[in-house]
Amino acid sequence: MVIYPRHQAQNDPQLQYVLEVLRLALSRSGKPYELKQSSSVMVQSRAIAELAAATGTLDVIWVMTNQEREKQLLPVRIPIDRGLIGWRVALLNAQRATVFGAVKDLPALAQYSAGQMHDWPDTAVLKANGLNVVASPTYEGLFKQLGSNRIDYFPRSVMEVRNEWQSHKDLPLVIDDAIVIRYPAAFYFFVSKNRPELGADLQRGLEAALADGSFLRLFKHHILPLMDGLDLRKRIVISLRNPDLPAAT
Repeated sequence: MVIYPRHQAQNDPQLQYVLEVLRLALSRSGKPYELKQSSSVMVQSRAIAELAAATGTLDVIWVMTNQEREKQLLPVRIPIDRGLIGWRVALLNAQRATVFGAVKDLPALAQYSAGQMHDWPDTAVLKANGLNVVASPTYEGLFKQLGSNRIDYFPRSVMEVRNEWQSHKDLPLVIDDAIVIRYPAAFYFFVSKNRPELGADLQRGLEAALADGSFLRLFKHHILPLMDGLDLRKRIVISLRNPDLPAAT
């Protein structure tokens, strides 16, 4: 049995992709694993704590890596996002839809406040680059803060931004079309240090899926449509450093 965390957004296309990759990796591992969802919804920090403590409530999670997470847990070092988690496009309030038209560099971006969850590694990355960050204890609260102009922008990965915008049509939000924020990052499966055999099985399964092309087919089917219309090549690229990126990533 492999237990994974229940997420708030059950219909999120990115979640569906990750679960398909997880099923694929387990099926290619050569072991008869069965997947089960946790009984309760967990935010990232709680899921990491539960897995690190080996409480038995979780067996695998998927999160952006950083040095602390790799000290607590075992990463399966194949990026399931193919590096896209570090490519960020902003959600803006519709009243200020063109505000980033004048942003050409990092100092200009630093004049605006970004919203992020308090336990996301991205929060530390943005702060390390001198950006103004407003941390929130809740994910949905960030959309409401943006809708009421309490933050200036909410940077989301290129895999997430269109679906999140469509899911919050009740709020006055738009997708910025001027810039893309980029920093080195990776989205891994993690397991408890008490279950190295599960980590090895996931590694073997993902390597097999890479070799036979099934991983890439899943990626193209699920992820590429989520990026339609973002026109990344037409945007100003603002590159950030990630001082918390593990050396092995």
